[in-house]
Parts: sequence; C-alpha cells; structure tokens
Amino acid sequence: MSQLDLARLQFAMTSIYHFLFVPVTIGLGFLTALLQTAWHRTGRPELLQLTRFFGTILVIGIAVGVVTGLVQEFQFGMDWSAYARTVGDVFGAPLAMEGLAAFFLESTFLGLWLFGWDRLPERVHLATIWMVALGGVLSAAFIMAANSWMQHPVGYTIDPSTGRPELNDIWKLFTNPVFLRGYLHVLLASLVTGCVVMLAVSAWQLRKGTAPLAFHASARLALTVLVPVIMVAMLVGSELGVTEGKYQPMKIAAAEAQWDTCQPCSFSLFQIGGGKNDETPTKIIEIPHLLSLLATNHWNGQVLGLNAVQSQYEQQYGPGDYVPNVFIQYWSMRVMAYLAVVVLLVGLWGIWLLWRKRLSSAKWFCRAAVWISPLPFLMNTAGWLLTESGRQPWIVQGIQLTGNGVSPSVSTATVAASLIAFFLLYAVLAVVAAFLITRYARKELAPPPAEDTPVPALSY
Repeated sequence: MSQLDLARLQFAMTSIYHFLFVPVTIGLGFLTALLQTAWHRTGRPELLQLTRFFGTILVIGIAVGVVTGLVQEFQFGMDWSAYARTVGDVFGAPLAMEGLAAFFLESTFLGLWLFGWDRLPERVHLATIWMVALGGVLSAAFIMAANSWMQHPVGYTIDPSTGRPELNDIWKLFTNPVFLRGYLHVLLASLVTGCVVMLAVSAWQLRKGTAPLAFHASARLALTVLVPVIMVAMLVGSELGVTEGKYQPMKIAAAEAQWDTCQPCSFSLFQIGGGKNDETPTKIIEIPHLLSLLATNHWNGQVLGLNAVQSQYEQQYGPGDYVPNVFIQYWSMRVMAYLAVVVLLVGLWGIWLLWRKRLSSAKWFCRAAVWISPLPFLMNTAGWLLTESGRQPWIVQGIQLTGNGVSPSVSTATVAASLIAFFLLYAVLAVVAAFLITRYARKELAPPPAEDTPVPALSY
C-alpha cells in the first residue's frame, strides 16, 4: 500500500474509534442532566441513584473520548502536514475554539460535577451537569463547522502570493448550509445513541430483576426521547441529502450508484454487483421517484449521474478520477437508513408496552432492547463513511486533493509503523473501555444516602 492509502486508513481507524464515544457522551450527558433535574424537582431517591449510575458510564465514555480525540489533533501534523499548511488559516480557527472554549468548559464542569455532590448547593451542582452537556454540544459544533468547510468551503479568500485559502468571514463557517443540517443531524444521532444505550442497560437490569422501579423510569425516559428524536433525525437526514445534492452531486449519485443522469429517479432497496467497475448493477425493488425526493425535494427532480459529474469536474478542475468508492457510498447509506428503521420499530414497540403498562415484564422486548444496542454505533460509522468517503478524491472540496495533503517528509514505513502502533493501542483501549462500561452497567444501584445526609462524590 502507498503512503496515501496507509495515512487514510490510519485516520479512518482513529476517527471511527473516536466517533464511537462522541455521540454516546453527548446523548448520555443530556439524559443524565434530565435525570438529575427530575430528582432535583421531585426528590425521588431512585432518580438520584439513576443519575449517579448513568453518570458513571458517561464519565468513562468522556475519558476514552478525550484520549482518542487528542490523537486526531496530532495526526494533522503527523500524516497530513501538507493539508495543515495549506488550509490551516481556515481549519485551525474552529479547532482552536473547540479546544479553548468547549473542551475546557466540559472538563471544568465535569470535575465540579464529580466532586461537588457534597460541597456545592443543589442548584449549582445541577447547573454543572447541564454545563457538561452544553460543552459536548459546543465541541461538536466547532468540529462540525471545520468538517463542513471541507465539504463546502465558504468564508475564505485565496491569498494571491501563496495560493492558500485565508478565513475572511468566520460567521459564514457557522451559517454554512452543510454545517446547519449536518450539525443538527449529528446532535439528533447522538441523542438516539444515548437513548439506545440507556434503554439497553435499563432493559438488562429489568430482566435481571434489580431495582425495577428505578430502571423502569430510565427505560421510560429513554423511550420517550428516542422515538420522536429518531423520527426527526430521519427527516433531517433526508434534508441533508438535498443540501449535499446541491453542493456535492457526486456524493449523492454514488450513494445510489447512479451512473447516468435521470429524471425522475428511483431508489433501489438493494443491488447485486455495483462499484466503480460495474455501471450496470442489478437493482432490486426500485421505489419510483424516491431518489428524486431525497436528492431534490421534488417528485420529478433531476439527479446528475456519476458520468455527468465526472465530465463536469474534468472541465472545471482538469483531468482526474473524481468518482468516490461507489460500493461504500451505496451500502453506507442503506446501512444507516435500514438500521434506523429497526431502532424506530423497537422504540415504537416499547412505547406501546409503556402504554399497556407491561414494559417491566416484557422479556422479549428487554432482550431486543439489549440486542439493538450496537445499531446506533453502526449507523454513526456508516454515516461517517458516507460523508467522508463521498468527498473523495478531495480532502477539501474543490481546493485540495487528498493525495496532495499527505506529509512529504514522512516515509511509507513510518506511517505503517505508526498505524500498527495505533491499532495495538486502540485494541487495548477497546478492551479496557468495554470492560469498564459493561462492569458498571451490570452493577446494582448504590443505595440512596440517608435523609439529611450529604450526597458523597462519585467513587470508582
């Protein structure tokens, strides 16, 4: 493999691993804040127990997420220094904001929340967990602003002396249409992830028979948030497809393996064959007009084919292969969409059981709720692949090719060695994180403190 292939593989591995923890901490942060708010308002002891129980899982996720996120920052200088030199004047601004504002906000208030149980007034302590949740939301905003600029560059000018882009309007980074819908989609996906994790843990505990009153409450919270949020997430995802169809038509055409321009355009549920070397795959169960709706919001909307966009890019940017990995695009979109439907159906099943007051005794539902726990992580990974692979061969759409962004002074052997080292390190982290999360998720609830006794700090 070439240096470029190894560098891309390394960044993909570390990014996907890091992104396993980001959505769950954003989602669980919000849900934990809701639990503590409910305890503050009602005084019910089981809500305090749940707050501390899920807060422990939240802290583990944040710890691993921070460690793996720091690696991402260093990789821009390790493997992608040419990229960092070219676009650092733009890309560095939101990253600096994330580190100086969001990260310190989240970490500072996380410390206050962890150790302030018996030291801070209840209202002040409640505010700290909401600030932790806000820190995660802001962190995602800055990162998504940087990533959205790579998808659709705005708010910059080209320095005529260096040929490099320079930021001249930071407000445009945060009003970028790709950012607005993409960021909302990430927040909704994070809530879905947090809800499914809380639901899975609660269902496992209900099957075990420990603290049924408490875990029925957490399962109810997870379900009542999950169902409307995943419905909105699917709608926002559809609207994001319209935005990308406007600014990145190659990505949308690849997601349907649509080589020829069509109007109206159908959407295939499955296909046999396909890929960059197969322009005539066998498409199974085509739904008329659906691709037109997803890509243009119009019943008979036109979708440019891969060949048409390739010709357009050759005229605009010069000779080259501008078609991404069609196989990854096609199936990433379907994995994300189909698994979302499965999660929605299980959520509706749970809402029906809540209405019938049979949730705690529904053994098959509790099994299903545990089984679906990996699905949001697969959905998030598929969405990441759809977004990042679909931009190829651009590292910044229309400005810099991925092949021109790698570090010229780093050898292929060095990248290979660091790839192996990161793989081994992340494998150890995966074992440790899985052990800690499953260990604490299976623990019984700690007994509530005696009345008029200060709530002690969390212990591990």
